[in-house]
Amino acid sequence: MTTSLKAPEVVKQIQTRFPGAVTEVTDTALVVDSKSLVDVMSFLKDTAGLDFNYMTTVTAIDYFQYFEVVYNLVSMEHNHSLTVKTRVYGRDNPKLPSVVSLWRSADHQEREIYDLMGITFEGHPNMKRIVLWPEFRGHPQRKDYLK
Repeated sequence: MTTSLKAPEVVKQIQTRFPGAVTEVTDTALVVDSKSLVDVMSFLKDTAGLDFNYMTTVTAIDYFQYFEVVYNLVSMEHNHSLTVKTRVYGRDNPKLPSVVSLWRSADHQEREIYDLMGITFEGHPNMKRIVLWPEFRGHPQRKDYLK
């Protein structure tokens, strides 16, 4: 069984290396500023003792004031997990950096978020629709989507 790491303990390590990168923390998750996302995720993957070498899921939630993208990470070596979130504001052209260069498992999941929520992942090697056809207008998982 995978043990969920306490987010406040991990935040101490992140803040030492990237001051101000973590904007919010709960017992079970941490929220990272989107500008620092790739640096923090790379730190979580490559730091001894953390070694989050596997990303199980990435998904998005529309809170209408902002989108929240949620990453679930696992260390196969240490058998622990962590939830990392980031937020993107603005509904016209929301963008986040891609983490495909760190975890190949993000490939299809980032494309699905792009397709259904309209969040573009900059640096993604193949950012195009994966569920709907290319001519489809809109993003049907958004709260403001009109049929």
